[in-house]
Amino acid sequence: MFGLKYLKFQPSEYILRYNKGKLTSKGAGLSFICYLPTTSVAVLPVGTIDVPFIFEETTADFQSVTVQEGLVYRIAEPEITAGMLNYTCQPRTREHLSDDPQKLSQRLMGSVKVLAKKQLEGMTLHKAMRASELLASTVVEELRQSETTRKLGLEILSLTLLDVKASKETTRALEAQTREQILKTADNAVYERRGASIEQERLIKENEYNTEISVEQKKFQVREEQLKAEQAVQQRKNQLREEQLLSEITLEEKRRELVELAAENARAEADARAYALKAAMAALEGVDAGVIQSLASVGMQPDKLMALAFQGLAENAGKIGQLNITPDLLREILQGG
Repeated sequence: MFGLKYLKFQPSEYILRYNKGKLTSKGAGLSFICYLPTTSVAVLPVGTIDVPFIFEETTADFQSVTVQEGLVYRIAEPEITAGMLNYTCQPRTREHLSDDPQKLSQRLMGSVKVLAKKQLEGMTLHKAMRASELLASTVVEELRQSETTRKLGLEILSLTLLDVKASKETTRALEAQTREQILKTADNAVYERRGASIEQERLIKENEYNTEISVEQKKFQVREEQLKAEQAVQQRKNQLREEQLLSEITLEEKRRELVELAAENARAEADARAYALKAAMAALEGVDAGVIQSLASVGMQPDKLMALAFQGLAENAGKIGQLNITPDLLREILQGG
């Protein structure tokens, strides 16, 4: 029949069917026969929608940065979204009658830009280039809680901040600065290694010197101990020599005393003998020599008497004519001597 048409939609499409301005059916993936002159259909995608976009902003230090993001959202409440935007489509061609579906993504992009701008204005260039994850999480959380998202019946699934880039001139300057910093760091590392090597050599030399000093101190201590030992030995020797000398002196003193005593005794004895001899001489004074000799021979040994006899013969040899001495007499004299 003319004007009737069978319509079938995908499960990812939410359908609002109106007949003469009244909502007659709704749901995802509907199929039905409708009379086209009196029927209007709003088709809203309920699957995920990816919105990649790039925009430029300025950081707190007035540096221009390019932000590349990817937004993923879906229509969570199709009836609310259809009440705010026109999603009516031509049943035959399935084309929307307005550009509201395209404006939805643009509105979200605008909200993301506003929120990102607010965050970037509080960051320096260096911080912004390193805080992409923090920036994305902050923006997506604020976007989920925003009034626009709630009124449009949307659900924000994720926001991926792909990159935050500075301008080419700034990038080259940063590269040069970073390159200089790297070279400086490399030079500092070389200097530190040299310094560490010098310090290590100094420590080694210091240890060597300390070892030599310790060795010399030990040698000095050993020499001191040897000197002390030698001094002790020398002192002991000196002490022994002193003791020996004192002993010798004492002995000499005793010897001297003995000698003096012996000399005194000898003098006393000599004096006694002299006195006795003097007394004897005084007693024999005026006595004939022959008598004295006779007295002296009293008690004399025979050989001595014989000797005196021969002495007498010798003194009177001129008066003796002939003297005969027998061998027996001579033998007796010799044996007795």
